[in-house]
Amino acid sequence: MKEEMRQKFIEILGNNRVLFDEPMSQHTTFRIGGPADVFAMPENYEQIREVLRLCREEKLPFFVLGNGSNLLVSDSGYRGVIIQMDRNMEEIRVEGEEIHACAGALLSSVAVAARNASLTGFEFAGGIPGTIGGAAVMNAGAYGGELKDVLKEVTVMTRKGEILTIPAEKMEMGYRTSIIKTAGYLVLEAVISLKKGDEEAIRATMKDLSERRTEKQPLDYPSAGSTFKRPEGYFAGKLIMDSGLRGYRAGGAQVSEKHCGFVINAGGATAEDVRTLMEHVIEVVREKYGVTLEPEVKFLGDFNGR
Repeated sequence: MKEEMRQKFIEILGNNRVLFDEPMSQHTTFRIGGPADVFAMPENYEQIREVLRLCREEKLPFFVLGNGSNLLVSDSGYRGVIIQMDRNMEEIRVEGEEIHACAGALLSSVAVAARNASLTGFEFAGGIPGTIGGAAVMNAGAYGGELKDVLKEVTVMTRKGEILTIPAEKMEMGYRTSIIKTAGYLVLEAVISLKKGDEEAIRATMKDLSERRTEKQPLDYPSAGSTFKRPEGYFAGKLIMDSGLRGYRAGGAQVSEKHCGFVINAGGATAEDVRTLMEHVIEVVREKYGVTLEPEVKFLGDFNGR
């Protein structure tokens, strides 16, 4: 990237809130990914708006990053601008039976805030390794709960810098999708509507779910969580296991032996390792069961035209 363009980002964000040629392996739960041209860390709405304006004017592609928990970045990195909404915008406010959470707030932190305020309904999200922003985009869910069940409204910024507040009933939330995803909005804040409950009961539920995750999921290895979407009428992990792929490896990527729905970085995995492994899994499961698995993980960057 030309020095002139670098200076424009520095003018908007300051020296301490923008990085260049930043390794994305430092910002994804897979611990995989080459360098991003620009890694922007805005701290307020105006800086976000100005970064979007610059991207629009200079025709620079951009990607909004939360916790990097559902993402595979290519080994060659990303020729564009990463806008991180994680550590810079994580305020959580409890107001009565509502929780107002900025886009960068971790779901685990929101769950703890709800528990401490004796508010029930958000226990399911306590172990999901993502942010409120990412959860709103993908309608995150686990253990029978989904964000749409407790969402009141989301405040977003359009690609032109306009701020909108969208009520939950107009969010078009489905399985791992929402209007935010289809329209390309940036999440700024979400309001979660919960109910009064018993703190000890909430604590017990969260403890139980945490123990179940620890028992069943390969949390001791880098991964992007569930690798494939749940096919209608099936479970991806069981199809993969029944196809004889438990422990299957491609380079440093491996189908988890603990939970076949997870592809893990077993050590030194590249993005191409993960992509190759996923393609093999999809092919084997399709041949054996006639079911085509779809990736839940988002791919960012160049994957050799595949």
